[in-house]
Amino acid sequence: MPGIGNRTNLNDGTKLTIINDIKHAYNNANAVEKIIYLNVFFFLLTVLFTAFSLEWLALPANFDSFLSKPWTLVTYAFIHERLFHVLSNLLVLYYIGNLFLDFYSKKQFLNCYFSAIIAGAMAFLLNYYFTSKTGAPLGGASAAVSAIFVALATKIPRYAIRLRFIGSVELWVMAAIWVVLSILQLATADNGGAIAHLGGAIFGFIYAKQMEKGNDIGRWIESIVNFFANAFKTKKSGPLKTVYKSGKRSTSEEVSKTKQRKINDILDKISKSGYESLSQEEKDFLFRSGKE
Repeated sequence: MPGIGNRTNLNDGTKLTIINDIKHAYNNANAVEKIIYLNVFFFLLTVLFTAFSLEWLALPANFDSFLSKPWTLVTYAFIHERLFHVLSNLLVLYYIGNLFLDFYSKKQFLNCYFSAIIAGAMAFLLNYYFTSKTGAPLGGASAAVSAIFVALATKIPRYAIRLRFIGSVELWVMAAIWVVLSILQLATADNGGAIAHLGGAIFGFIYAKQMEKGNDIGRWIESIVNFFANAFKTKKSGPLKTVYKSGKRSTSEEVSKTKQRKINDILDKISKSGYESLSQEEKDFLFRSGKE
């Protein structure tokens, strides 16, 4: 029957279009949006294969179980069982994460985010290891989101965000409320998740303070990614090339320090007088720096 065949081809074409649209959206997304897409994908995976996801991707509270599944030190951050859990994390990540990129680089965002995942996981594991308690496996991006939130609030505490029905609220107040909610959860019997959140928040504070000194304590994440990227590169054979060394030292480090000092000066101006006090040149400079 021609009609059925045509309908099948149409459905196949529609599916391919949707897949291509998703690929295009992901490829053109910034670092924050790509993290959000990955969380949505794993949430759908968890909904479809709940038992598998909790068994093999969530972080177990038992240290011996963790040693048999070390990848869960990272994968737990992409596992959300409840819709409200994933929505709350991703909404905060979208707004705060994109603001984070206005003041930090993409690499610094990823370094902070993934380092905080591990910091939260270690706080969770150590809690159960030293208390000898048992608890549910850990899942969710809250530790990483807490780090991004607190790091940004430490960087620009007086930056005000206008909230509907409430008005302008300074960033440090919002971050403090976020952290207090985790502290209140410590009173519950299964408080491992709250401890992981606070572990991420503490890391975010330390990260921002170290960045003020020009020290990216999450850079080791970038080094690991580069290591594996280089390990899987196909080596091409070719003629030997002679490399000539110049007597001049690279000035990239000096340029980076100068740029960071300029960013810090602008942020100090925002803290004292607000974002609107910046000149257009300063606003453009911050925007370009956040996109690098």
